[in-house]
Amino acid sequence: MEKFTDEQIYDYLGQLDGWEYVDGAIETTFEFKDFKEAFSVMTRIAFECEAQGHHPDWSNVYKTVNIRLSTHDANGVTEKDFELARSIEEIVESE
Repeated sequence: MEKFTDEQIYDYLGQLDGWEYVDGAIETTFEFKDFKEAFSVMTRIAFECEAQGHHPDWSNVYKTVNIRLSTHDANGVTEKDFELARSIEEIVESE
């Protein structure tokens, strides 16, 4: 998969709400009602990550989930990251 240019990344970010390009990756933070809801959504995201064969760098503290996406093989952001970001958005919106 080919690494995107900064211009391509910023163009694609216009299609996502709340995502930013920081230090070679796209990232966002979601806040949920409580830990149980945050963990439930993380579990759903984990299954989607497995299905896409692409995995985030992420963390969870109580009701907050931080997600950072980049394609390690390409050493930057690729279409795979935006595909997963869109899927994550759909999962979060469905809650």
